[in-house]
Amino acid sequence: MSALQHQHDRKTGEVWERLAMVTDPELDESVTELGFVEQVSVDHDDGVEIVFRLPTYWCSANFAFLMADDMRRAVSSLPWVREARPQLRDHMVAEEINKGVREGMSFGDALKDFAAGGSLDELREKFRRKAFERRQETMILALRGLGYEDPAICRMDLSTFDAINFDSEEIARQKPRYRELLVERNLANLAGDRAFVTYDGCTIKRHEMVPYLQRLRGVRINMEFNSSLCRGLLAVRYREVDGDRPSQTPGPCGGCGSGCAAQSVGPTVTKTHSAALV
Repeated sequence: MSALQHQHDRKTGEVWERLAMVTDPELDESVTELGFVEQVSVDHDDGVEIVFRLPTYWCSANFAFLMADDMRRAVSSLPWVREARPQLRDHMVAEEINKGVREGMSFGDALKDFAAGGSLDELREKFRRKAFERRQETMILALRGLGYEDPAICRMDLSTFDAINFDSEEIARQKPRYRELLVERNLANLAGDRAFVTYDGCTIKRHEMVPYLQRLRGVRINMEFNSSLCRGLLAVRYREVDGDRPSQTPGPCGGCGSGCAAQSVGPTVTKTHSAALV
């Protein structure tokens, strides 16, 4: 492999890693794990094109815009990227979304017919709350599984939480994701801060834990149902099997790790995933 090819493969892998950090706002699952990202191309001038698709032609325009903009932000944060260009395809307003994100427009300016009030800040906040609650329920149930009782969980500080190790790979993956939102919301930053409070920063009292978890369970079940529905619709629409989908872990080729072929066209390296549109 030439030095130029190796460099392009490395950069492509870095792009996939950043995309793996972008989530579907409604599901709190990675867009790469969901199979939404179809192709990543890095050109000779360090411009990056990200081709993605959604489960249906009529998926919510505001969700699609959020994901496209989050992809652009995530990939643009790489120091070597000159420009990140998400390209949504097979969607009723793909052209408007692609143009709006590319030109840095707000959702309201890009899709006036779909924007109520013109801002997606309220929607982002709604889904950030759901993500926090889903991740928090995962951690509370995991602690219960280790033998921690509710009073101890309610009193647990951040240093104690940080010191706990989980054998489950999925729980270990969710732990830093939950902690990330604690810090982002400024709910827990210091070692002595409580590790488990509500999204609004209120203390969870011992006698409130059972009804609180019942509500969080409802949030999780709704998100899991929507996730299964999206995966099924995407698989039917594009007739894909799991092995054809991009993985968030770079493989030997330095790209998506799914076994796809690296197509070199001049200085551009493209990772392509086969899909037949229904």
